[in-house]
Amino acid sequence: MEIESVKCECCGLKEDCTQYYINQVKAKFDGKWLCGLCSEAVRDEVSRGKKPSPSAMEEAVKAHMSFCGKIKANPAVCVADGMRQMLRRRSTTSLPVVRSSSTSQVDGS
Repeated sequence: MEIESVKCECCGLKEDCTQYYINQVKAKFDGKWLCGLCSEAVRDEVSRGKKPSPSAMEEAVKAHMSFCGKIKANPAVCVADGMRQMLRRRSTTSLPVVRSSSTSQVDGS
């Protein structure tokens, strides 16, 4: 088995894989090589789709490639957007308020 270096067409990550594995991945993602993380993101996008369609995988790959392109273009903006989304999600979940009740007293002697 010969090992080959291949680059993710979404994020640019390079991995060393066998030609057999490379062909399997390309067959699943419309002829495009996707790293493990990007392939999981695409599968997740397809599974969240409202209606299953024959072009769902192709559309999900295109959407993820666009997303990765935006991150590569300006990573600082994407980090800020991610933080904003995280804070929004956190503020919408109802977390119980935990209050500290201190019973210690200061001795005046």
